[in-house]
Amino acid sequence: MVGIVIVSHSQKLAEGVAELAQMMAAKALIAPAGGLDDGSTGTSFEKIYEAVEEVYSEDGVAVLMDMGSAVMTTEMVIEAMDDRKIRMMDCPLVEGAVLAAVETAMGTPLEELAAKLDTTRTMKKIME
Repeated sequence: MVGIVIVSHSQKLAEGVAELAQMMAAKALIAPAGGLDDGSTGTSFEKIYEAVEEVYSEDGVAVLMDMGSAVMTTEMVIEAMDDRKIRMMDCPLVEGAVLAAVETAMGTPLEELAAKLDTTRTMKKIME
């Protein structure tokens, strides 16, 4: 099963998004990586690296990020783990995490997951 890592500048946000996604798909492998090591706001190479290790399998890992340095720090982790199957997903954090959890629990492969998460950018919340 593809693992999921939620990267945010906020530890609470990463944990909350992971918790919500886990509620939608209990079997999904999800690890939050939020905030700096001392609990302050920012992104931590070590936290992201450890989260990837926690959920990694041969099926790979999908990493969802909130913004800015979360993307840059994730890129550095992927470079350090270049022998691993890891893909950053460009999608809204919450909607993407929920869809990723449901899809990975059903066995969706990493490449198909990327295509499905791309659709979350245009999801409407209010139908007029």
